[in-house]
Amino acid sequence: MFNTAQEALKFIKDKNIDMVDLKVVAVAGQWLHITIPARQFTQKHFEEGVGYDGSSGAGYGKVESGDVVARPEPGSAFLDPFYEHPTLSFFCETLKADTKEAMLSDPRTIAKRAVEYMRSTGIADEAWMAPEFEFHVLDSVDVIDTPYHVSIDVHSSEAEPDGTTPAIHAKGGYLRMPPAEQLHDLRTEVCLELEKLSIPVRYHHHEVGAPGQCEIEIDLSPLVVAADHAMLIKYVIKNVARRHGKLATFMPKVVFGEAGNGTHVHQKLTKDGRFIFFDDSRKNYADLSDLALHYVGGLLKNGRALTGLTNPSTNSFKRLVEGYEAPVNLFFSLANRSAAIRVPKYAVSPEDKRIEYRPPDMTGNIYLTQAAMLLAGLDGIQRKIDPRAHNLGPFDVNIEKQSDEFRSKITPLPRSLYAALEALKKDHAFLTKGEVFSESFIEGWIEGKRLNDASAVASRPHPHEYELYLDV
Repeated sequence: MFNTAQEALKFIKDKNIDMVDLKVVAVAGQWLHITIPARQFTQKHFEEGVGYDGSSGAGYGKVESGDVVARPEPGSAFLDPFYEHPTLSFFCETLKADTKEAMLSDPRTIAKRAVEYMRSTGIADEAWMAPEFEFHVLDSVDVIDTPYHVSIDVHSSEAEPDGTTPAIHAKGGYLRMPPAEQLHDLRTEVCLELEKLSIPVRYHHHEVGAPGQCEIEIDLSPLVVAADHAMLIKYVIKNVARRHGKLATFMPKVVFGEAGNGTHVHQKLTKDGRFIFFDDSRKNYADLSDLALHYVGGLLKNGRALTGLTNPSTNSFKRLVEGYEAPVNLFFSLANRSAAIRVPKYAVSPEDKRIEYRPPDMTGNIYLTQAAMLLAGLDGIQRKIDPRAHNLGPFDVNIEKQSDEFRSKITPLPRSLYAALEALKKDHAFLTKGEVFSESFIEGWIEGKRLNDASAVASRPHPHEYELYLDV
């Protein structure tokens, strides 16, 4: 929004801004914020930042010092549409409190380092990304989780209508029309808010899931910008839903038997203004260049380890099951939605040629997800990994319906968070190239996810276990 801090300060004064909101991204992926009265906000904040406790909520204390500062970036500013009083918000870098050096564990800084490393290799100048946004909008979710009372009560007026509209049946929501689909105007409101924030939307629609599943798609942007946009889009979706007395969630698997929420990430590389994923000779599968095929090979060859960052929740692996158009095996294909990598069939021109990596979900930190995918792809280019030589596709068939012999030769995605974290522990050399991810960060990430997610869920009785075992 601004080129300099001086421009931002002038805008604050001229537009009678009341508050300045500094937004930082926690290691786990959530936004946190600190709010400063505008009359106290000065040039000093752009230079020195604002101190906060990085060990409480943000997750920085487990990998480095807990004392950190949030330093706003002038170019990231936006007028926040959800506060009653005029508020200007900034994305922030997280720095060490004493030296003002970038934190090795700041996800936004990690994403920047990934792009810098890519440029240093000479392979490409820009990595373009576009996550798809799948989410549920529900009337309410009541959760009780105590030793003696465990329950989840999910309500959706689309799946449980009041008698004035037909119900959308399980997995029957794709592209549904009103009155059965009731969220069109809410999604349109989200899109209009995003356009005010200079994020153009390609389209929105109802997704497969009956209980309020929606999708919004945007165009590709440079990697860090794409991650910034993702944070803003989630923020807008959740707050517009709240305006309407509803709850929006990006949880991968919300309802048993229904489609889950993935974060399919479209991606391509450019160099000197050229689109280098397109094969001019058209000799390769799906008109992918040799470089693009090697990028695909890197993603798939490192795919099991990637899952420890891109799907870092126990709930992730309730989505990654067969029968719901979610990938469970590492292969690529043209327009095949059961593939881990889909090459969009409609992307035929040089500028549109891209690949879509389908396993991730929003329990992953979008900055880390995109940085890790880029590094995996670059590793494939550097090592000239041909996916065809490693039985990673292309397979233009429904894998579910193939023989056991055929399926036994295909590399599966991990089936649990424990398995994904173990794969990440064993195979992460591609992430530490260029010092993009540090060893201490990866170790801290794995330890935290094992303790706070995998072990915490594994040690709790599940309601369905009572049905299975209460009478043993």
